[in-house]
Amino acid sequence: MKLHTALSIAGTDPSGGAGIMADLKSFQSRHVYGMAVVTSVVAQNTTGIHHVEHVSLESIEQQLHDVYSDIEPQAVKTGMIALPEMMDVIYPYLNQSIPYVMDPVMIATSGDRLVSDEAINFLKTKLIPLASVVTPNRSEAEVLADMAISCESDIATAAKRILSDMGPQVVVIKGGHIGRDATDYAFTKTGEVRCWTSPKYDTIHTHGTGCTFSAIITAELAKGRDVMDAIGIAKEYISLAIKHNPGLGHGCGPVNHMAMKQ
Repeated sequence: MKLHTALSIAGTDPSGGAGIMADLKSFQSRHVYGMAVVTSVVAQNTTGIHHVEHVSLESIEQQLHDVYSDIEPQAVKTGMIALPEMMDVIYPYLNQSIPYVMDPVMIATSGDRLVSDEAINFLKTKLIPLASVVTPNRSEAEVLADMAISCESDIATAAKRILSDMGPQVVVIKGGHIGRDATDYAFTKTGEVRCWTSPKYDTIHTHGTGCTFSAIITAELAKGRDVMDAIGIAKEYISLAIKHNPGLGHGCGPVNHMAMKQ
């Protein structure tokens, strides 16, 4: 049995709900062989982030070299990349012939910035133009588009700014903060607009939703699936993962990576 392969380049979460740990669970749940390059070791759990230690540039380079020289991924996802120097190391490996999904992890749930202004600028000018799909949450989309988002028309305006100014193929902005339902919107470079709606569940247990959502898109793209179909599967997956969350931890608990059947 030959497995499809996907790579996550991101930070860790020892409690298992977010970061590389969530990505690998997501890949596995979609029957995709997952690999991981660690950028930062993050001490966090369901109550918050408590310490961050960045991996050396030499280590990141060696991890990337060892993956690509042996088992080349069929799709790549990036999450937390805190420093522009890290992005500079990663940049040459983001081959445009391989689907690249960017989860632009910049702001923690608490509102704290996780990356420097210099890193955000590098992300805008170097990494986002290479992306097949960019999946910012509301706060991240506000930073990228340099505007406030409070309604559906704001989502469209922000996405169009990101597309025109930075050049990714597709931008997905989650609109769960707007209206009674949770609607996600996808905007393409060619002008196509799609949306997916699911119920909004009354729960605090949403730790790792962004990581998981983008990882599922990555897994489906690794299989060769159409990008809109991949986003649709990811939307269904994350909705079920939130609905059937295991209620773990003393804070904002993780979603359930085993909720959706293959």
